[in-house]
Amino acid sequence: MRRWIIASVVGLAIAASVPATAQLAKEDDGGVKVRRLSMMRNLVSAAKLEQAALQQYDQLRSQATTRNALIAADDPLAKRVQRVAQDLLPHAAKWNPRAKAWKWDITVIKTPAINALCMPGGKIAVFTGILDALKLTDDELAVVLGHEMAHALREHARARTAKVTLTNVGTLAIGLVIGGNVGELARQGGGLLALRFNRDDERDADLVGLELAARAGYDPQAGITLWQKMTQAAKGTPPTWLSTHPSGEDRERRTKAALKDVMPLYEKAKASKPPAAAPAPTAN
Repeated sequence: MRRWIIASVVGLAIAASVPATAQLAKEDDGGVKVRRLSMMRNLVSAAKLEQAALQQYDQLRSQATTRNALIAADDPLAKRVQRVAQDLLPHAAKWNPRAKAWKWDITVIKTPAINALCMPGGKIAVFTGILDALKLTDDELAVVLGHEMAHALREHARARTAKVTLTNVGTLAIGLVIGGNVGELARQGGGLLALRFNRDDERDADLVGLELAARAGYDPQAGITLWQKMTQAAKGTPPTWLSTHPSGEDRERRTKAALKDVMPLYEKAKASKPPAAAPAPTAN
């Protein structure tokens, strides 16, 4: 998204992207309807963009480590985020075959920023602010993670990197794209963490995120309560946040409209889940 952020101690900007075509596509066995992928993304090498994303992700982790803000992988909070994310991962390749080869990684960073992100190549960062301020349930967390994963799976950053650079530097950018210097493209575009996705991309990610959550057995109705919480948290937010994001009310309305497409997926996933293990007996 870039997206949920209200304030950031590490200076991350909210994201937004290029409009794809207005044509809708229906994906395989039911689910949501989404726009066709932007053809502009083909100007940028996916593999090289993912490499640039890895470098910036490593920098983010390094900065968090320096600030003693990197939550250990064995911390209960990190384990919770990892568990929910792992449930969603088996359903990612439907939206992008490259996701099968991605080396997914999940980082939790201690900061009051209400934010989360997933970079090209499957590098996920969740800020504790979004967990604490919104008091997310697992279902709501699944919707958040699904939304972020959707940005990567739908290659919004790839399309945006191409467009913002071509817009900014014209012919020079074309040479860079053809030459495959994606790292330079990312720098000229302000860095992948600073890319801005537009409202259409946010709506796209909302829908795909709902489906990912539903297929993983998380209640997509949590998207309604999530956006209600976001609307409350966003009060007093500068206009720039609202300028690139659909309003909370709009997202709530669209979530309700999408339930007819994703609730059957949720019910199917829930029915196929193994029963929870009985608690171990306590010693007398």
